[in-house]
Amino acid sequence: MKEARYSAIDLSQLRPPDVVEQLDYESVLADMLAGLRAYKNQNGEAIFTALVESDPALKILEVAAYREMIVRQRVNEAARSVMLAYATGTNLDHLGALPGVARKVLQEANPQAFPPVDAVLESDDDYRRRIQLSLEGFSSAGPTGAYIFHALSAAPGVKDVDAFSPAPGVVAVTVMSNGGDGSPGADLLATVQERLSDESIRPLTDRVVVQAAKIRPYTIRARLLFHDGPDREAVLAHVRAMAEKFCHEHHRLGADITISGLYAALHQAGVRKVELLEPTETISIDRVEAAWCTDVDILEGDAP
Repeated sequence: MKEARYSAIDLSQLRPPDVVEQLDYESVLADMLAGLRAYKNQNGEAIFTALVESDPALKILEVAAYREMIVRQRVNEAARSVMLAYATGTNLDHLGALPGVARKVLQEANPQAFPPVDAVLESDDDYRRRIQLSLEGFSSAGPTGAYIFHALSAAPGVKDVDAFSPAPGVVAVTVMSNGGDGSPGADLLATVQERLSDESIRPLTDRVVVQAAKIRPYTIRARLLFHDGPDREAVLAHVRAMAEKFCHEHHRLGADITISGLYAALHQAGVRKVELLEPTETISIDRVEAAWCTDVDILEGDAP
């Protein structure tokens, strides 16, 4: 039976923030029309009581309502940019600066190359997770979240980490790398071990054992039947992209490869039927394991 892993608040399950307004163009236009119709001249007489579709005043209001929608959307975007759940790019970098967590550089830039090569940075999702875990790192009692945070921050090559105590006084830390199938090299494990052995991180009573993730290879093979239409190649390319996205998102410690998840990834618009050939059942992944997809093979049409 798989043990429960430490997890921070699931940001995707938070209710939408009230500060983000639900925009409705028709409501904005109706408010402006009401204001225009209520306008009166010096004699107290309403002068915009018989507007028609071709009236220039109405056209001006439609343009104004559209512009107001753009402004309100910009306000929404600004509000989201300072929320951990929604911030991306450099906005997320500034949120990370508050607890002192910098984005990892996975590969340095090479401006001398031809063409120049940009730096490869930690993804927003991975960086967001470390920011969320950073408060755990302030604890000196050795909580699970603290070990995970410090291990994730030990080196750019660390992709995922799990920590648990198999026995009193022992902390087992499993490390997965962000290269290839996720198997960490000896140097990366040594770097994490050194980081977690620091007296400012590890309680004196803990013995930390850093270990490599166990990689579970698997293959996706499926046969698809398509609805009639001229865009079969486009549908097939989209299905393949969604399957590869599924593989990428589940290349984590303890992430099961479920049959239901695979069907959801493969059964896209334009697909009439999916016959999943491999795997034939859900692959249960333990907390010290990571699944690695070695191939995505999508076949077309009925079986011969």
